[in-house]
Amino acid sequence: MIGTPNNGRLRLAFSLVNGSQDLGPDSTPVSHAGSECGAIEFTREDVEALVSEKMKSKNKFNYKERCENMMEYIKRLRLCIRWFQELEGEYAFEQEKLRSALELTERRCYEMEMALKNKDEEMNLIILELRNSLASLQEQLVKEESEKKAAMDSLVKEKEAQDSIERSKASLSEELDKVRAELDSANQRIASINDMYKLLQEYNSSLQIYNSKLQTDVTAAHETIKRGEKERLAAVENLHNLRGEHKSLQDQLTSSIASQDGVMKQKDALLNEVACLRMELHQIKDDRDQYQQQAQSLAVEASKYKELATNSSGLEEKCLSQGNQIQILHDQLAVAERKLQMSDTFALEKRKEFEGQKEIIEELHKCLEDAEFKLIEGEKLRKKLHNTILELKGNIRVFCRVRPQLADDSSSNHGKVFSYPTVMEYLDRSIDMTHNGQKHSFIFDKVFMPDVSQEEVFVEISQLVQSALDGYKVCIFAYGQTGSGKTYTMMGKPGQPDEKGLIPRSLEQIFQTIQALQHQGWRYEMQVSMLEIYNETIRDLLSTNRDSSRFENGVTGKQYMIKHDTNGNTQVSDLTIVDVQSSREVSFLLDRAAQSRSVGRTQMNEQSSRSHFVFTMRITGVNESTEQQVQGVLNLIDLAGSERLSKSGSTGDRLKETQAINKSLSSLADVIFALAKKEDHVPFRNSKLTYLLQPCLGGDSKTLMFVNLSPEPSSAGESLCSLRFAARVNACEIGTPRRQLNIRTSNSRLSYG
Repeated sequence: MIGTPNNGRLRLAFSLVNGSQDLGPDSTPVSHAGSECGAIEFTREDVEALVSEKMKSKNKFNYKERCENMMEYIKRLRLCIRWFQELEGEYAFEQEKLRSALELTERRCYEMEMALKNKDEEMNLIILELRNSLASLQEQLVKEESEKKAAMDSLVKEKEAQDSIERSKASLSEELDKVRAELDSANQRIASINDMYKLLQEYNSSLQIYNSKLQTDVTAAHETIKRGEKERLAAVENLHNLRGEHKSLQDQLTSSIASQDGVMKQKDALLNEVACLRMELHQIKDDRDQYQQQAQSLAVEASKYKELATNSSGLEEKCLSQGNQIQILHDQLAVAERKLQMSDTFALEKRKEFEGQKEIIEELHKCLEDAEFKLIEGEKLRKKLHNTILELKGNIRVFCRVRPQLADDSSSNHGKVFSYPTVMEYLDRSIDMTHNGQKHSFIFDKVFMPDVSQEEVFVEISQLVQSALDGYKVCIFAYGQTGSGKTYTMMGKPGQPDEKGLIPRSLEQIFQTIQALQHQGWRYEMQVSMLEIYNETIRDLLSTNRDSSRFENGVTGKQYMIKHDTNGNTQVSDLTIVDVQSSREVSFLLDRAAQSRSVGRTQMNEQSSRSHFVFTMRITGVNESTEQQVQGVLNLIDLAGSERLSKSGSTGDRLKETQAINKSLSSLADVIFALAKKEDHVPFRNSKLTYLLQPCLGGDSKTLMFVNLSPEPSSAGESLCSLRFAARVNACEIGTPRRQLNIRTSNSRLSYG
């Protein structure tokens, strides 16, 4: 038959010739006008009957009849061949149309990406300019607001000062009125005191005159008394002298005594008058002192009133100066009010301008949101088209993840091994590696940088996990050298919810989606199994008899056989299968399996996985309303890490484990290379791992590989080998995924397909 050359072998052009039932009447070309075949169509039965037809003739020696029959047979064969050739041409034309449509779609996607990139750059520039203008406007607004606030504060202070000045002015006016009234009364009192002082001065002068007269009288009286004393003394002397002459002079003595008595009376009267005059003089002195004190107090009050009058003039001057200050403050207040009005007007204009700019920014934000939404939608469309293309091609999808630097990594070499191009076309899809001075570039479906979280990684595979609920076979496995982060990617870090791996997050999503789909009539049943391939031997990690899967004198207690049925499903005999209803049950089983898994310490990793871990969940769903039944399988595989004996330093059992791991991974590489070259024979049976993964690598499964890389420069050689192997895997075509809608039987077993 006619075929197209593909890698050195012929590929048959028609499914009819291959014996498939996929080509129906609707798939054949509609028109055969202009061909020799006309409207003649051949079915499989017609072709088989034509090929198996035998020549029949009545007489075997009648060569003419046999020749005519042969010519008729050859004519029908040629007609059938021409029909097949035309059908092949039609399909080749349709294939070319599909290829051109695919190229046009890819070209449109690229143009759309470029347009979105240009639009994004323009929007970023516009947003940057608007942010700068917004920042300047906000600074101006803040400055104006601060100036306005300062002006308002000064205005308030000026108003408060004006109010205080008004209050002080009023109080000073009241005090001035009081002082003026007191000054008038003081002036009146001063006038009356002056009059009284004049009268007192006149009275004092008269008293002084009277006093001088009294002093003159007293002096005269004293002189008279002295004269009387002298006369008395003279009389006594005369009496002594005239004692002898007592008798003769008795008459004279009697007369002298009588005169002396009169003098004594006169003397007593004068003494009494002097005493009275002294008392009057003392009283006059007291009155004079009192009047002097009153005059002094009045003089003090007069001086006070004079000082008060002087102070009142100072207060009047102060009131006048304060009035001038108040007038100046009024002028300043008017100027401040005008400035405030101008600033309010300017602030209003700026506010209007700010509102306009804000509206423009909001419109630009809306445009940016629309552009971002269109960009996101375009990215979703690109991913969808990319996934569709990959599904049509049947390629194995490959995600690359670089683990971050750890505290115990060697620090002898500080060279940067990996870099990530920022070109929009290959953003988050390409990785560059520098090794021995040479740069190697690789492009995958997704590249995760070291700072990417577990949640961001899971978001990229969440739709693939959803496909298992939709009835597809899904396989996700992690590949890489020892210590590159495979187990962390798949299982996460125990006890830290933020660092859960893909397996726990996939289980949470599955059970959450099952809860949400119950309202649509879907009911699901889940079965879980977990096994490991250790030294090319299958171990059941959920077996209740832990010792049954361990080595006893080099021979296992139970042998597990891998079987594939005609539907592409895989069964492992005697494997423990557990029905689960919640993610908590599966988490318990995962912890139990992790305790049973084989791990060991090497020079490259403190806890190195020494076996291939396979987690399988079979999902059977039934829609009670539509009676639709789906069967999906989710395989999550953590492969053991490849390692070199020169670096790991393995000996004894670790050496045997390393050899078995490297052998199974080498068999996986042989299978990938055979698939990439489209060879007739693919060596799936070379190892238990490849034979178990046969439906995932060569069937109708949706398969994704994580290639994990270590950033250490000492591991650059092994990382380069992993990247090259991942590129080979990404180029493999394994067939278009097919949804399983077959009805679940009562005695169904768990499948790895």
